[in-house]
Parts: sequence; C-alpha cells; structure tokens
Amino acid sequence: MAEKFVVKAEVREGRGTNFARRLRREGKIPANVYGGEGGSIAITANLKDLAAIIRSDTGANTLFSLDIEGVGESRVIFQDRQIDPVRGRLLHADLRRLAKGEKIEITVPINLIGSPIGVRDEGGLLEQQLREIRVLVLPSKIPESIDVDVEELAANESVHVSDISADDDIEILDSPELLVASVVFVKEEVEEVEEIEEGLEPGIVGEEDEDGETVEGDQDESTDGDGED
Repeated sequence: MAEKFVVKAEVREGRGTNFARRLRREGKIPANVYGGEGGSIAITANLKDLAAIIRSDTGANTLFSLDIEGVGESRVIFQDRQIDPVRGRLLHADLRRLAKGEKIEITVPINLIGSPIGVRDEGGLLEQQLREIRVLVLPSKIPESIDVDVEELAANESVHVSDISADDDIEILDSPELLVASVVFVKEEVEEVEEIEEGLEPGIVGEEDEDGETVEGDQDESTDGDGED
C-alpha cells in the first residue's frame, strides 16, 4: 500500500525573490495550488515534508493531502517543481488540486521485463529508446511504472507503444508508432589495411619525378637491346 502523506501549509502573503530566500532559510518553500474546486492559492510549506514525498517510491506522482491553515484539506499532486541545479534542493512547487473522479495526465516510467531471445541466444544488445510514457488515469490508479515484456524479442525486432498492454483504466497518450525498445547488433569497425606488394617503390602513382615525368607505376630501370652501349 502506498504511504499516505499529509502536508501542512499556510497562505502566503509575501512575494518576490527576497521573500522566497527568507522562506528557504527558515526551511520552507513557496508554492502555488490550483485546479479542482477553488481558485489559485499561494502558500508556504515545509521543505522537508515535500522533499519526503519526492523521495518516496512514487515520487512526484504521489497523491497526498494538503492541509492549508484557514482553508481546509484537499488532495493534490505535483504539477511542476523547480530544483536547484547545483544543490538538488526543491525551490518552488506547483500543486494541482484534484476534483473527485477527475483523471489526470501524467508521465510514468517504462520498466522492461525479461531477457530477450535476441540477447540471450543471438548475441544482440537490448536498447531502450523510450523510458517514460504519458498516460491519462485516475489519481488513485496511478501505476509506479508501465511494464513491457521483452522476453520474446529476437534480434532486429522492436517493441512500439502500440504493443504495450495497459490496464483498462489507464489510457496511453503517446503516439502508437513511438519506438520503445529493440534488439540490435553492434558492428565492430574493421580497419582495412592496404598491403604494399614486395618490390614496389612506396611512391604514389601519378606523382611527378625529378625530370617532370609522371610516374605511371613500377618502372624497369634496365634498357632493351635498342639502347646505346
């Protein structure tokens, strides 16, 4: 069973970069809540509470309860988030409030299952071209991943989005033609070595000699019987 999270928050009055920096020094971050039943609300929440959700098994796809002081509690999910590229810390979050029975569009990871025949018996290499897929699903039905069985995949064969079998309550939104995974052969580069025949000069055919004559190939320096003695 997925872990249940409850995050307490307060309505945010302040705005601007300096205000946000002060919040972060206090261990809090600014966030916005919108969607569902109700208007947009600017809030502050504890960084450690939101970070714990992102670190959970379901990560940013986790559905959790947001309890805003003076407003009430609602079910929300991460819609977007800003991460510090250096420290990896959460800086800001957009949270989407969910209405009862509302499906949401979300991205979930693709998990390849099995060892393909083309790898196991034919010496091929399994390549995964698509690692995430967009789906439309009820929040309570969000899967941790979409499993794709590649056990019977032979060399030079592929799996596309159209081949994925998902539960009836999950609608796949990505194009059916998208390539998910394939078994390929890795060709080794063979260096071609030109052999120089024994007895040939290393000169290049077509270059000129000292007298300005063009070299046509290997030449015999001996004279025939018509030459001067």
